[in-house]
Amino acid sequence: MAFSPKVKRTTKYGDGAQNLLRSQKDAYARLLNQHQNGKFRSYLQELATQQVEESMSTSVSRSVNVVSRRKKGNSESSYSVDSLSSQQSRQMADASICSYTDKTSYQVTCTEDQGIKPGMLEKHARMELHKAAAPKKVPSKPQHKRNEKDIKISSNLVGSEEGDSQQLSCSCGEEQAKDKSKKKRLKGNLAKKDEGECGPEVDVITGKSPNKNIKAPQTQASKESLLQNNKDKGTKSGRGSRKQLFEEYMRTEDVSAGLERGELIKEVSGDINERTLANQMVPKAPDVIVEARYNEDDEVIGKMKNVCLHDKAPVTTQSVKHGSAFNISGSSSERAMQRTGKVVIIFEQKHSRAASGFLKFLPNKNFAMFSPVDHRIPRVNVPLVDCPADFVSRPGDYENVLFICRITHWPADNNFAEGRLAKTLGQAGEIEPETEGIMTEYDVDFSEFSEEVLNCLPQDLPWSIPAHELSRRRDLRKECVFTIDPATARDLDDALSCKQLSDGNFEVGVHIADVSYFVEEGSVLDQIAGKRATSVYLVQKVIPMLPRLLCEELCSLNPLTDRLTFSVIWKLSPEGKILSEWFGRTVICSCIKMSYDHAQSMIEAPDKHFSAEELPPCSTNHRIHEIKEAILNLHNIAKQLRAQRFESGALQLNQLKLSFSLDKESSMPQGCYVYQYQDSNKLVEEFMLLANMAAAHQIYRTYPELAILRRHPPPQSKMVDDLQEFCDQMGLDIDLNSSRGLHRSLNENLGNDEYAAARREVLTHMCSRAMQMASYFCTGALKDENSFHHYALNVPLYTHFTSPIRRYVDVIVHRLLAASLNCGPPLSLSLEEVHKLASHCNDRKTASKRVQELSSELFFAVFVKECGPLDSEAMVMGVLDQSFDVLVLRYGVQKRIYCNSLEGLKAVHFRKVGKRPEMTLVWEQADPSKESTQQVYYPKQLSVC
Repeated sequence: MAFSPKVKRTTKYGDGAQNLLRSQKDAYARLLNQHQNGKFRSYLQELATQQVEESMSTSVSRSVNVVSRRKKGNSESSYSVDSLSSQQSRQMADASICSYTDKTSYQVTCTEDQGIKPGMLEKHARMELHKAAAPKKVPSKPQHKRNEKDIKISSNLVGSEEGDSQQLSCSCGEEQAKDKSKKKRLKGNLAKKDEGECGPEVDVITGKSPNKNIKAPQTQASKESLLQNNKDKGTKSGRGSRKQLFEEYMRTEDVSAGLERGELIKEVSGDINERTLANQMVPKAPDVIVEARYNEDDEVIGKMKNVCLHDKAPVTTQSVKHGSAFNISGSSSERAMQRTGKVVIIFEQKHSRAASGFLKFLPNKNFAMFSPVDHRIPRVNVPLVDCPADFVSRPGDYENVLFICRITHWPADNNFAEGRLAKTLGQAGEIEPETEGIMTEYDVDFSEFSEEVLNCLPQDLPWSIPAHELSRRRDLRKECVFTIDPATARDLDDALSCKQLSDGNFEVGVHIADVSYFVEEGSVLDQIAGKRATSVYLVQKVIPMLPRLLCEELCSLNPLTDRLTFSVIWKLSPEGKILSEWFGRTVICSCIKMSYDHAQSMIEAPDKHFSAEELPPCSTNHRIHEIKEAILNLHNIAKQLRAQRFESGALQLNQLKLSFSLDKESSMPQGCYVYQYQDSNKLVEEFMLLANMAAAHQIYRTYPELAILRRHPPPQSKMVDDLQEFCDQMGLDIDLNSSRGLHRSLNENLGNDEYAAARREVLTHMCSRAMQMASYFCTGALKDENSFHHYALNVPLYTHFTSPIRRYVDVIVHRLLAASLNCGPPLSLSLEEVHKLASHCNDRKTASKRVQELSSELFFAVFVKECGPLDSEAMVMGVLDQSFDVLVLRYGVQKRIYCNSLEGLKAVHFRKVGKRPEMTLVWEQADPSKESTQQVYYPKQLSVC
């Protein structure tokens, strides 16, 4: 459905039956514009026909009769007009009907967007109507034949596959009228606009079918060039009758001129959230909102866009909340106007243009239809030569086979893109084909590292630290250093140490793998690591950023092995106050590799004596008791640090995370459970956060223009307001005014009943939706230090330093740190290069996160299919008219339940109590003598699924 802004119409019409009839016609036109319904089209055509019969001359009336005969279903021969006068009449009648349709549609659009009086539009439309009735130039004989052929083709396309591809939802006569209407607007209406008859030009994003992208608005110059191109097509290629479905992107020179005049804004925007496609705010331009009228496919093609500004548009809540920079003096109605924009060009394509999906055979065609799994990507025509050899003869064999297709082109006059098949994946529903499809679509490089990359690694194995390198570093190999990681972790990039000093304070160290020692800046290895930017963690495997020789051996802080590290060491009081800080390159030897469960057992049983059999292999230089004491001291300090963070206004929204137990041979899921976040996790987290904050201050202090930091903007105001209103309606005492208030509300104000934990999880999910994404940035690219702030942590400066094995940003931070401490060369990147690198790392991190989520969803689906059905309690998160969203508490999975899929459901009643939605489900009873059972659902209520 195409979405149009709802605006209260204040235009006054004249008195009398004629004005009443006109208002009725306008109402039908508005409904047609909003709903695109075939019945409204037909009715509007009847009204237009009556209008023509009453006002046109005899010749035009005869033309209307020809159109009427076409509507009654006459044969194709009735369209073939032998006489020239009949041909003229038919063209004039079609154009006349279309003029009225255009008039009503354009009147609604202009009145809503500009407040232009309908009388002006009536005058404009009447002029167009009589202009259409004027004698037309006689087409040449070849052109006449082509028109007849086009009519025949259009008639045959209705209801067929190709007809669907041409978006023929009306009768042939109506489609031909639309064709001529488009030409009429190009040749007539645009000229009228330039002359000022309809006021200033208004670009309104409209469309004929949902789920199709709008390519771009055009400047006057580009429109004229497009008109000339269309003329050339009509006279040279024989495709002049193909209507243009999408606007072309603006030309580069027009974009440059628009930017100079201030008519366009060039911005880099993040991924469009598929849950909130209705509108997207332009970064750093809070007074401009980009409105999507339906699910646009542009989002999967790129992110760097130019935005064309419109002076005024109907106001929305989000527009007001984010539009404080757009001040309009005058009446309140004028101040309530919000500038809008739309995408006019994409400078840099960031989507892979690849998708996984299925093939559909089309009889009598030289191409097949590719239907992507992702509904945001258009269907694609692929040549049969790319399909399997027996696809044409046995298409049923491939109904459940996944393919990879890459889009190569999308014509402006076709609903479907064009592409080529890249690969056959395998059977849908199987883990490996589905996983490969996910990674390909999100452009994850899962290929093996080339020989050129591997040649950058140490060749003399087993490798040992050179003596000259040891002399440059602080030697910590005799200290009690240990790692705490998941039991299955193989890339150990952080270690901890803690010893009590004679004055009662503690020396605490965070030691991070020195990956920058092995990854030389500018090398082939450095380039491939920068391109991948992050490791991708799937349920069954990891796609590493670096070769496994580095990830799992040379850089990994494996126990009982000398390793190069970058360390930050503090002197801390028992209350967690930092007394001193030291940064530098070090060498360590971890004494034990502990899992979170091992550390948790020590925290939970501080007086227990642990034997060697209960723990992993341990160095003989350090006793188990010494390791346990260090962990307990770290735990106590971490509790102090954590309390101070939240007291200072930090916020943590930990959502439920689903984990799987896998079969060792087949990697198939054998069970699933919600991952438990324990005190041992919190211990490690606190000291990693502390190290990241310390690194951020160090590199920004030394390199204020080149530092790469991480910022987190505050949540979107409109979504916060909506959530606050929802909580108030539910009677929930939630403070959304600050991060501190929200954290306190989620942990203190949700009651102590049996469903308090479930209520907290639901609200955590809902609060997470309002949050914006954290992102990397170059400090030289943002001049306002206030924009460096990290909302969730509530700290002024933050970066990533602690995971260089799996994040490329951390490698850059290590190089900046080394340069700032004079123990490494200066960074060779410019401000612009660091800025681009930060943007690239943001893209890859977002893609990696989405791939991880899809991998988890895939394994859960396979698990349910193999082991289901599964019963679990779920809490309702939201209610729609025919469905409701729930959070399945046992698995932490959010699902939408559709009422028409529920067995035994007798009736559904939906209503709103105030603004709170409420749904009543009436269930049938097995015993007919008993009354039906009713369940009332609204957000916060518990239901059993």
